[in-house]
Amino acid sequence: MTRVRAHVIISGQVQGVWFRGSTQAQAAARGVTGWVRNRPDGTVEAVVEGAEEAVRALVDWCRRGPSGACVEKVEVTWEPYRGEFDRMIIARG
Repeated sequence: MTRVRAHVIISGQVQGVWFRGSTQAQAAARGVTGWVRNRPDGTVEAVVEGAEEAVRALVDWCRRGPSGACVEKVEVTWEPYRGEFDRMIIARG
């Protein structure tokens, strides 16, 4: 099983719509670890690690987000897997 890491920036109406909490729940359901946080510029940022299929599924979910979100853009940077997380957390900016 290939493990990957993705650094994701989500733009649009993504703050104040339970995006971080929903991302955390979606990650837990997929066995993906990392962190997610709001950024001062109104975007949401996440670093996620895990099995490639699960990480790609979470990134695809980020393109829609929870109900109430209006995702305009998702930027993904693929990075080497580090295995540094044991769960998905909501981080402070």
